[in-house]
Amino acid sequence: MRPRVSVQDSALHNGNFSLRIDPVRSEDAGLYEAQVAYNTDIQSCQVELGVVTVTLSPPSPVVENEPLLLSCNSSHRASLVETCWFHNGHLVPTSRTFCSLHGALSILRPAVSDAGSWRCQLRYSDNEIISATYNLQILGFDGPMNPVVYAAAGSAAD
Repeated sequence: MRPRVSVQDSALHNGNFSLRIDPVRSEDAGLYEAQVAYNTDIQSCQVELGVVTVTLSPPSPVVENEPLLLSCNSSHRASLVETCWFHNGHLVPTSRTFCSLHGALSILRPAVSDAGSWRCQLRYSDNEIISATYNLQILGFDGPMNPVVYAAAGSAAD
């Protein structure tokens, strides 16, 4: 896993034997065990790392009015019961524009206003709630509704 993994040697003297993984990948999910030997004493602990991924299809950049699919997946082992999607902190209701099914959100005609923070929230049969965020960027025209601009002859126009 090198060079994504590090241990802060300076923290070991204070009893901190944390492992840092940056960036985390889907295949990093699983059980991790740490063992520390000090004189004749051996301390150990186990930590399970769960990984959540949000993927975009087709990949960025997304063009306005071209359908897209945001998928949210987790390594959690229980059965998925419910998926909720939030855009800029607001719950997104299912509609003709936004269709949610099995951890995925389909946006049929994305607009520039759909850009921003999208968060999926997954609820499992064991009541575990897991969420992840994706920053969606959409290429499109974000100008006036009437695309006619008047400018005086000899002046500049933007």
